[in-house]
Amino acid sequence: MASLIDKQKAFPGFVARLIMWLSQQGYEVTFGEAHRPPETARLYAVDGKGIANSLHCMRLAIDLNLWRGGKYLQKNDEYAQPGMFWRSLSTSEMTCVWGGDFGDGNHFSIAHNGVR
Repeated sequence: MASLIDKQKAFPGFVARLIMWLSQQGYEVTFGEAHRPPETARLYAVDGKGIANSLHCMRLAIDLNLWRGGKYLQKNDEYAQPGMFWRSLSTSEMTCVWGGDFGDGNHFSIAHNGVR
């Protein structure tokens, strides 16, 4: 099983591969939230906007905002193809999780200790 630091080191490379694929598919990308301090995660959880034990706090998640044809994509299903590509990057040691499976389409993460 890969350690947290092993996953943290691999994560930027996975994100780079995703961004390159997105570009090849005609998407434009802006960054959303990557690192989230634990205090912020707790506040978001209280407001129902996430979980206190967020992978963003562990530096294993990023939110990417996608654009296509000048239109900002906001619907879960508009991220389905990128989500499928992201999941395809999974290895035996690292599971790539797409947030669209739980209603957060622009969220891309690597699972750790049962957190997705």
